[in-house]
Amino acid sequence: MRWPHRDKIWLVVSLNAFLVIGPVLGAATPGSDYQKLDVFAQVLHYVQKSYVEEVGSQRLIYSAIQGMLRSLDPHTVFMTPEEFKAMQEDTSGNFGGVGIELGQRDGQLLVISPIDDTPAARAGILPGDRIFGIDGEPTENMDVMEASRRVKGVPGTKLTLTVDRDDFEKPKDFILIRERIHVNPIEQALPLPGYGLIKIRSFQERTERYLADALRDLKGKSGGTLKGLVLDLRNNPGGLLVQAVRVADRFIPDGVIVETRGRGGQVETDYAHQQGTEAFIPVVCLINGGSASASEIVAGALQDHGRAVIMGTRSFGKGSVQTVLELKDGSGLKLTIARYYTPKHRSIQEHGIVPDVVVPIKPPTDEAEIQGPREENLSGHLKREDGKRMEPDPLEKIDDFQLRTALYYLKMWERFGQNPVPRRLDADSADPAPAKDPSKAKAREKKKVRKSKGG
Repeated sequence: MRWPHRDKIWLVVSLNAFLVIGPVLGAATPGSDYQKLDVFAQVLHYVQKSYVEEVGSQRLIYSAIQGMLRSLDPHTVFMTPEEFKAMQEDTSGNFGGVGIELGQRDGQLLVISPIDDTPAARAGILPGDRIFGIDGEPTENMDVMEASRRVKGVPGTKLTLTVDRDDFEKPKDFILIRERIHVNPIEQALPLPGYGLIKIRSFQERTERYLADALRDLKGKSGGTLKGLVLDLRNNPGGLLVQAVRVADRFIPDGVIVETRGRGGQVETDYAHQQGTEAFIPVVCLINGGSASASEIVAGALQDHGRAVIMGTRSFGKGSVQTVLELKDGSGLKLTIARYYTPKHRSIQEHGIVPDVVVPIKPPTDEAEIQGPREENLSGHLKREDGKRMEPDPLEKIDDFQLRTALYYLKMWERFGQNPVPRRLDADSADPAPAKDPSKAKAREKKKVRKSKGG
């Protein structure tokens, strides 16, 4: 959205992380609605003059603003100066806390995702957990910004979260110690030779730059190129819109990445660019219920362009864009100003991104039960002639079922993607030889028949 510029604003597509870009909404025109502010001024005057206890005007005004915004969507919130400063720390990826991204659904405070290798993740807090209390304070009437403020704090201090989930008999207290959270948005690995894994934890100010470095490093360790890549967006709560666009642009050579539509029919479209696009490699993109907002923009663009197989479980379903305005007293306003759409004009609001291949977190049943007994388990079975034991598949050592499945798909692409025609083995060699074209073989047979008839 590009409105007339008035103040510094931030354009956002995340639950708790925000972005600087573009313009502010035009100033409101005075009218009859604003005359009703006289009523507000009257109430403020009566409370300040006659309420049984003295109440500061700032507290009253801030509370009034929060109450007004609470009647809108859960991502439109007012931030005190302290909360606004904490939001800026979030964007830089360096703050004190326990490492959870919070959201709200039907008025209930819940965990969107724990950040890897933080106190929350190590304690076993999971996406979808419902937060019933923070340090003994019920969260029933607590908005996301207030909850985030309470969760953050000085490293080394204690935090108690009262958590409920479907398989708990009753809410359970998690006692955590706050740490300095340094969020590196990128994690990389080579789970198999030639196959890369890049996990994007959030979309911060330098996420795309870290992604480029990770790709370069993985390709260098794999002889200059990769056979396939797993792009892991699981439990990624979102972040900066511009970073989501740049990450998608790394893999998409041209066309639309995302479209945002605001009030009054204002449309803003972000396009991919050929320059800087990675050479083609097969990509599997992993998502789950903790993948929200900016991560859904990336997954939706890759899916609509057919650039990656989207795998995992359905994403969170946040399809709105927020503008963050810094106000005169250092406070902030995060205001929902648009919906976003994937390249095929899909809104994922409420619905989320549905994977091309649905893969649960764990296999439906125990894999040992699926496999059943084998010859090697039978008493007195014949041994192999060479006496060697078959080397186990290295993929079997990967406990992460969704990641393991993604890597199997990439290996399948390597085997069949570029050689779809069945091949046979020569009798004297283990090397494959091209299969004969059946249509040509039939033509040769007919030719032989004609020759024999004429002979």
